[in-house]
Amino acid sequence: MMKFLPDINVKALVFGAAIAAACIIFGYQYNDWLYPFSAIGLLYAGYGQNTVKLGTLMGLLASTPIVILTLQGYMGTFSGDFFVSETGVITVTLIILIVGAFVGLVGAWTKRNRVKAMAEYEKQQKIGKNKNKNKNKNK
Repeated sequence: MMKFLPDINVKALVFGAAIAAACIIFGYQYNDWLYPFSAIGLLYAGYGQNTVKLGTLMGLLASTPIVILTLQGYMGTFSGDFFVSETGVITVTLIILIVGAFVGLVGAWTKRNRVKAMAEYEKQQKIGKNKNKNKNKNK
């Protein structure tokens, strides 16, 4: 377990959570259309990690400010018998955490694919350079 902890990119986690919380607060203060932009912070929290599992976990952790702000009423007030009950509050909390984990997973998966594509591109560039060098040597 201790081997797992040093791999966490704390900067990406903190900035991702701060971006998510800031978008919720700005959405509450100014315009409701700013709420969905909180996903950018969760994507960044997942993208900053080295593995997909760690990105998923950091997306879940970065979504906790969204849970807190939602329960404090920054996303609007809950109405109805279900959302006022304990079960409704737990359900909303779990939904936000699951969506946060999924968005973190997407961020980490995107980084993994980008790293693979960059490695493939570098490999192709090296092959192209070697072909030109070999042609010049044969002449």
